[in-house]
Amino acid sequence: MAGGFFSMEHPWASAFGILGNIISFLVFLAPMPTFLRVYRKKSTEGFSSVPYVVALFSCTLWIFYALVKTNSSPLLTINAFGCAIESVYILLYLVYAPRPARLRALASFLLLNVAAFSLIAVVTLVLVAEAQRVKVLGSICLTFSMAVFVAPMSVIFVLIRTKSAEFMPFSLSFFLTLSAVAWFFYGLFTNDLYVTLPNVGGFFFGCVQMVLYCCYRKPKSASVVLPTTAAALAAESAEMELPLAALDAVAVLPSCAVPVLAELQKLEEAVGSPRKGGVKAI
Repeated sequence: MAGGFFSMEHPWASAFGILGNIISFLVFLAPMPTFLRVYRKKSTEGFSSVPYVVALFSCTLWIFYALVKTNSSPLLTINAFGCAIESVYILLYLVYAPRPARLRALASFLLLNVAAFSLIAVVTLVLVAEAQRVKVLGSICLTFSMAVFVAPMSVIFVLIRTKSAEFMPFSLSFFLTLSAVAWFFYGLFTNDLYVTLPNVGGFFFGCVQMVLYCCYRKPKSASVVLPTTAAALAAESAEMELPLAALDAVAVLPSCAVPVLAELQKLEEAVGSPRKGGVKAI
């Protein structure tokens, strides 16, 4: 194999690896507005740390896999960046979250990113023969990636039940689907089934989200009516909490550990973003 940063046996693998890195880089930065608001308001506003903890765990798994396999520079570089950015997100969460949420986030981090990853590393390096390490570790990454694809189903069910695509941005679903396609072909051209297979699920769920968006998209209203009674306000609050209840679910586009950030974008819009258009009172 020739030298070089993105050298591959197949020339198309390099192209898809670069494309996957570019798209994944942009998607990793998607929660930035949320955390800028957290920094300004000095509050996490009640949202969950689970997506970031899971994304960090997935990044570390794929970095470990790339190091064991070798010659996987695209996987290594994007997941190294993912580890850095997710660590920043988690740190900001721990600084500004209330004590109960901070303790839950720390417990999740220690359980998943310290205990579970350490166990996987020890078992792989100590108990597994060197010739079988790529297969064993790849199987673990594949299993984890497939498991997290069940998570978006709860959000999809909420969308179908409410018949509203307000909290599922089309552009984000589109780029996540494009990312899955890029990493699918990267895995295909490098003969890496552990990268190829999970992104079939990424492509499928991305297409499902885009189809549902088109089915349930509603025209934006020009104004918003503010409730003036306590009962109306309570009803409005209950309506806003419905999508947020599903935000603990997270999925990862496995080859590059990209979170399915539709949930995070929905959270950003729901908890703090001002609505467009005029506002009038009853």
